[in-house]
Amino acid sequence: MPSPELFFETMFAPQRTAALKAAIDLDLFTVVGDGAATVRAIADRCHASERGIRILCDNLAMMRFLTKTGDTYALTPDSQMFLSKRSPAYLGTAAEFLSSLETARSFDHLADTIRRGTIAPEANTVSDDNPIWVRFARGMAPMMMPQANAIADALEVEAAGPIRVLDIAAGHGIFGIVIATRNPAAEIVAVDWAGVLAVATENAQAMGVAARHHVLSGDAFKVEYGTGFDIVLIANFLHHFDRPACVRLLEKARAALKPGGKVAILEFVPNDDRMSPPIAAGFSLTMLGGTPGGDAYTFREHQSMLMDAGFKDVAAFPPVTMQTIIVASR
Repeated sequence: MPSPELFFETMFAPQRTAALKAAIDLDLFTVVGDGAATVRAIADRCHASERGIRILCDNLAMMRFLTKTGDTYALTPDSQMFLSKRSPAYLGTAAEFLSSLETARSFDHLADTIRRGTIAPEANTVSDDNPIWVRFARGMAPMMMPQANAIADALEVEAAGPIRVLDIAAGHGIFGIVIATRNPAAEIVAVDWAGVLAVATENAQAMGVAARHHVLSGDAFKVEYGTGFDIVLIANFLHHFDRPACVRLLEKARAALKPGGKVAILEFVPNDDRMSPPIAAGFSLTMLGGTPGGDAYTFREHQSMLMDAGFKDVAAFPPVTMQTIIVASR
């Protein structure tokens, strides 16, 4: 029989986001992971009311962030890995950006965006030196560590000897920084807005590679990169732009490479059906609501853009935590 369940589940989705963000703000997952299992114990450790904690924990259990047995709660393996501050893979910092007011407002007038086919000009944060990207850089670095190591593996950087790496739209800088930690002869040049690069510099210092991590501030489409790079990194950036802009950026990246140099792209890459896998395919809606012309491009589309920009030998690697690495050669 037809059911309105999906309708209400979808309309109530913002409440699910708010519940998860509240649990992160209360440090509930760390508290439960440390052994607090009952409503009273969790409420005491979180400095919260028992009524509030009971309702929150029950909802988190329904959402599969907690398990519930009788009157006791425990972390799921996913929550233990990604939501307890005891874990090096903690993703709670990403919630500040992903649930920010600026991000939510992108979808306030989605029907108008769909009618136009693009966002309103005043809503464009992509090409501006906007504080939101500093928040992004501070929040998203832990989430990108598996991908950063996978890129270093794909490029075989440890055996590459002295290399120069250009990290375009570096953000937190983790992609270039990880290469520098794994290759002591690697020099990194990170490109982004000045405020964002300050975060990358902090991360480079914390990871012991500051002497080999250099910054170049400005608009990635306008700043002069220089030449002679062995590797160009373009992680989580192409999806902000339409196809012609992506090709222009890739042409610019190719000009910065040595002959035989490689570009490494990290993106959400849906299958040709544009419906799977769900996170990668659904990312197109995020770009519709937040960018003038961005999209989640398929591998075929990436391959076409790279070849139009003059690259060859385009190859995709198996997805890493929902994202795909694409490598091509000059």
